[in-house]
Amino acid sequence: MGNQGGNDYEYRILIALRRVIRAVDIYSKKLHTELGITTPQLLCLYTVAKSESMTLTNLAQRVSLSVSTVNGIIDRLEARQYLTRKRSVADRRKVYLEISLAGKEIVARAPSLLQDKLAAALSRLSQTEQVATTEALERVVKLMEVETIDASPNLFSSELPTDSSP
Repeated sequence: MGNQGGNDYEYRILIALRRVIRAVDIYSKKLHTELGITTPQLLCLYTVAKSESMTLTNLAQRVSLSVSTVNGIIDRLEARQYLTRKRSVADRRKVYLEISLAGKEIVARAPSLLQDKLAAALSRLSQTEQVATTEALERVVKLMEVETIDASPNLFSSELPTDSSP
């Protein structure tokens, strides 16, 4: 593979990518160990907490996940009493998600989402640096020939691409 001392660009790129992957994995495991919740569950709780009430379809759109994936996540969050489903009085066809007190407590105790930290850091870069970073990462995607893989802007562990906890 070339120089293992860190001067070789190929080596440095692979190490950088591996660090990003490991950071996401470590974050996901820490979240699950400390709070008993997965990153997708926390993302959904954060999103519902910000609005206090929303439909499943709205939530799926906001978190960039499919409705069926979000439905499974919501089933688990509801079973743990972190949120509830409330049928609309005005339109019985509509069901709203509302965060519970226990859900609010989890959100308050949870660390910031990785993508939120990254977005904040990226916003502090100059536009030139943002463009360069974007183009470099998009080039890596092309070099790896993974342009067709569907991806959301959410950083989930490879071990938990969708919600897999009980």
